[in-house]
Amino acid sequence: MVIDFHTHIFPDKIAARTIGLLEQKSGLTAATDGRPGGLLKSMDEAGIGLSVVLPVATKPSQFESIRMYAGSVNAQYPGKLLSFGGIHPDCADYKREIDIICEMGLPGIKIHPDYQGVMIDDERYLNIIRYADEQGLIILTHAGVDIGKPEPVHCPPDKMRKVLDEIKPKKMVLAHFGGWQQWDEVSEYLAGENVWLDTAFIYGHISKEQFFKIYEKHDKSKILFATDSPWSDAKEAVAWIWNLGLPENETEAILSGNAKRLLGIV
Repeated sequence: MVIDFHTHIFPDKIAARTIGLLEQKSGLTAATDGRPGGLLKSMDEAGIGLSVVLPVATKPSQFESIRMYAGSVNAQYPGKLLSFGGIHPDCADYKREIDIICEMGLPGIKIHPDYQGVMIDDERYLNIIRYADEQGLIILTHAGVDIGKPEPVHCPPDKMRKVLDEIKPKKMVLAHFGGWQQWDEVSEYLAGENVWLDTAFIYGHISKEQFFKIYEKHDKSKILFATDSPWSDAKEAVAWIWNLGLPENETEAILSGNAKRLLGIV
């Protein structure tokens, strides 16, 4: 079972408007309609069995609506879609919100320093990451340049390294192979550290030379296949991994085994 560790969907009533706004900001064309049905269709076409859904809280007041939607997604599409919770660094009570996420049985949280306008090494994020880690949650953050919000970069590799050194989180996942368009810095500061790297939205943007420079230094059990759907074509993303020419056991670990272990799937 191929597992996509990084996808986005939106409620049907806002999906079209949201996708349109994001396309306008990024200059990208979405590969799906941003609805659950569109994601499931793309999964079937690509041979993906499970997708992790990552909501982004752009303001603190969205916590309640995001947690409710995450719960509904997990209830409606068990074994196919698995939503994380979303949390904003300016929330009034981060411990309470993380406790609620845990009580709901959500496996992790998504943070997005660029869309939330806070540097990753800010004390607000440190508190959230530290407490979420203590509760056994997976913490996944956007890392590197965001194509819709290019400056400043709020989660560059050097600042992320400081977070890792200070907190030593056990289940930290960095999107976009550690830092989109900052892969030389990823190789310098993050490759080989105790952190997971997902492959979201690197297809067509990273050279194989850059990929292998990081991959050869990193723990092979901590690489996670991801598409960033709807911003990458799932079928093309799966093919890109196979075409790297890795040993079959390493390819299968990226596409499935590593994610199963992190998610606790038997």
